[in-house]
Amino acid sequence: MDTLRFITCGSVDDGKSTLIGRLLYETKLIFEDQLEALRADSKKFGTQGEQLDFALLVDGLQAEREQGITIDVAYRFFATPKRRFIVADTPGHEQYTRNMATGASTGQAAVLLIDARKGVLVQTKRHSRIVSMLGIRHVALAVNKMDLVGWSQLVFDEIDLAYRRFAEDLGFESITAIPLSALEGHNVVDPENTAMPWYQGSSLLQWLETVPSEAREVTQSFTMPVQWVNRPNLDFRGFCGRIGSGSVRRGDNVRISPSGVASRVKEIIVGRGSTAEANAGQSVTLVLEDEVDASRGDVIAGAAHPVEAADQFEADLLWMSEHAMLPGRPYAALIHNKSAGISITHIKHHLDVNTGAHLAAKTLTLNEIATVNISFDRPVPFASYAENKRLGAFIVIDKLTNETVGAGMIRFALRRAVNVHWQALEVTKVARADIKHQQARCLWFTGLSGSGKSTIANLLEKRLHAEGKHTYILDGDNVRHGLNRDLGFTEEDRVENIRRVGEVAKLLVDAGLIVIVAFISPYRAERQLARGLFEPGEFIEVYVDTPLEECERRDVKGLYAKARRGELKNFTGIDSDYEAPLAPEIHLQTVATKPETCVDHIFRLLRS
Repeated sequence: MDTLRFITCGSVDDGKSTLIGRLLYETKLIFEDQLEALRADSKKFGTQGEQLDFALLVDGLQAEREQGITIDVAYRFFATPKRRFIVADTPGHEQYTRNMATGASTGQAAVLLIDARKGVLVQTKRHSRIVSMLGIRHVALAVNKMDLVGWSQLVFDEIDLAYRRFAEDLGFESITAIPLSALEGHNVVDPENTAMPWYQGSSLLQWLETVPSEAREVTQSFTMPVQWVNRPNLDFRGFCGRIGSGSVRRGDNVRISPSGVASRVKEIIVGRGSTAEANAGQSVTLVLEDEVDASRGDVIAGAAHPVEAADQFEADLLWMSEHAMLPGRPYAALIHNKSAGISITHIKHHLDVNTGAHLAAKTLTLNEIATVNISFDRPVPFASYAENKRLGAFIVIDKLTNETVGAGMIRFALRRAVNVHWQALEVTKVARADIKHQQARCLWFTGLSGSGKSTIANLLEKRLHAEGKHTYILDGDNVRHGLNRDLGFTEEDRVENIRRVGEVAKLLVDAGLIVIVAFISPYRAERQLARGLFEPGEFIEVYVDTPLEECERRDVKGLYAKARRGELKNFTGIDSDYEAPLAPEIHLQTVATKPETCVDHIFRLLRS
């Protein structure tokens, strides 16, 4: 029998705690002494007169009972013959949105309550966006308190339509609208046909028993963040942790991130005994055959699918502090079991919870959701949150107060390389070139990954250097380690990547050098923008024309194979377009021409 973890969420006073209490009561999971205590509490704290106040079953804090609200997340277990359930009752008040996000972070489905009298509210929308951001894909739209609107089908249909219009861009796989009354128990467990004969759908419990429970962690490749290194004596070293995804067997080849050290599983210890195999969710101690260096926060993964490490990311961020987030301010962070320093380097946009519009922002305030660029102070093992929740989620912590101030979900790592600083000199470009006995030029190599740009560029520079020429190569991969370390491979970032490189190439030409730029540079508009930075005759576009099939055949890094499997997004030629030059100064076809011959052709043109 499987277990479904779900949350109840929505605006304040929509009846979330009452609904859970009713579910516990109707599924016969309240013992007689608990029922007596509920009767006594209902007389003292209840809001339903002489009736039982089922909300008190989960609202256990004194402040919750006094105010009649949910403040903290309350977890409850119940079961039916078809399925087991763990439900998180989350608060509806905007002030406690951070607690709602905590409950949603482990959920597989969401029951979103709406008061039939009030309809879709701002907090309803905020909770929906957080649910979507945290990867929950199945939502029950529980339209509660239908008894207070006369069981009106018109009211229900209007709320259903309004919510579906709002949620069009949230990526939910299913939205099931269910009219009910949590207080009176209508349509909570058994389908209601008396008060609402117009409704022919399932009850809430029937939906819970049949909604898909995602178990991606079981089918993914093996990963285990190290939580503790067990070293009781000189003869034993074990790496303890909870398996985040996949399964591991004795004898499996593994690789540790971020060090990249490989080894083999010698023993798997569960509790006090040894086992041949362990699966996602189990807490284990792994003993490896080699004496490897691994510490808390490192990730052990299958050797065939090692976990990447990086220190720059684009991420979604929910800010949960009353103190505003300031870009550049140092914070602490915890990602799986690894602690690190973190700063938010750039706010790309924050989200309007009502419309979904992307708005400009210089800072973030309480409960705001944004897409940001972040920088860790060290490489951390990671996966995108969409692929692996455990490796893709992180929290941001205020260093002074140790308060959790933000929750983030990694989208992807930003590529990077060596950053070069230049000092302007008060000498003309012609004078700099004359002293080198050359004409400053920019040769801009463009073509698909694997087309041979870097190979030909390197051979060309070697030939020019032998002739006594002063040159410099700007290579696409190298520049992303420093100057463009904050950029990814989305269309917007690629545009900015080329803009920056064009400006650097212009500075190098101004210094009198022959600059060789080897970038995919897939878009004509950006190459034209780069051309416009130079004087007539200084910019030479070199199209390294190689068919996609040949580029894939040459691919020693396996990048095309990753892109074909969907593991590498926005890869030029696969899921991102390449716009070939229409009138390049030099057109090289590398399938039938050797790199050395290509270099001869370019060299003759430069001499002329």
